[in-house]
Amino acid sequence: MPHGFQGKLFILAFDHRGSFQKKWFGIEGEPSAEDALRIADGKELIFEGLEQAVARGAEAATAGGLVDEQFGAPKEIPRRIEDAGMKLAMPVERSGQEEFDFEYDERFGEHIERFDPDFVKVLVRYNPDGDGELNARQTARLLELSDWLSARGRKFLFELLVPATDAQLASVDGDGGRYDAELRPALMVRTIAELQGAGIEADVWKIEGLDRREDCERVVAQSRAGGRDEVVCVLLGRGADRDQVERWIATAAGVDGFVGFAIGRSIWGDPLAGYLASDLDREQARREIADRYLNFLAVYERAAAA
Repeated sequence: MPHGFQGKLFILAFDHRGSFQKKWFGIEGEPSAEDALRIADGKELIFEGLEQAVARGAEAATAGGLVDEQFGAPKEIPRRIEDAGMKLAMPVERSGQEEFDFEYDERFGEHIERFDPDFVKVLVRYNPDGDGELNARQTARLLELSDWLSARGRKFLFELLVPATDAQLASVDGDGGRYDAELRPALMVRTIAELQGAGIEADVWKIEGLDRREDCERVVAQSRAGGRDEVVCVLLGRGADRDQVERWIATAAGVDGFVGFAIGRSIWGDPLAGYLASDLDREQARREIADRYLNFLAVYERAAAA
């Protein structure tokens, strides 16, 4: 079965766990039962914003929700995403770790099959010039997952972050913006090539925003190298502000092989914070989440058409 995906894909990502409970709810460590319900309610609010976006014109068939089991399942959000005709994506990585590992260890497959998502997602930090032993350990686990998914015809959504090494950051005078513009694009291409060479087969690469169209084209070219003609890319938001995300979307949307986005905090971060601070009521927060999702969708569609 060839790897890849056909069609557009506009995912609202809210599978954050450790950072979610710490930043938005101020909870460190294992949440109490009461705290877990509060956190799950926050996830439900975000889902309600996605529901409203679909009710207001977003196509359910191209919309999606990326939600975790820990805080999403108590409100049955995975099932509700599927019942609404949207794509369901769920993570398998352990939250808050610099090194990729499975949330449920060797039982990861049981959890995937229990929820039957359209996409199985990982978040991986990998720099080809980084710690070789770390990269090797991650690669071995990712290959296990990739082989498991391929054998069962399941789609693999790979969120790739390429954090700078100390030497790389020093080479651009400690300027993160210069690293993103001058070094990260080539490192992303190298990383994808290394992972593919190790036998890891993603269907959708979830990619950090790029400032130049030619860099988007290079990433797609590598994603599709070696006969992987149907493999596609989507943009992530990195929690950036609206203007920055819109620029990334406008750059990538017209590139063949980019088919949408998987954006999270840039959509729901401020509305959720406003709701928790009682500055917004639930309907206002829900509407603002829908507004932001629909805005990024409109920016994408305009740029793609142009």
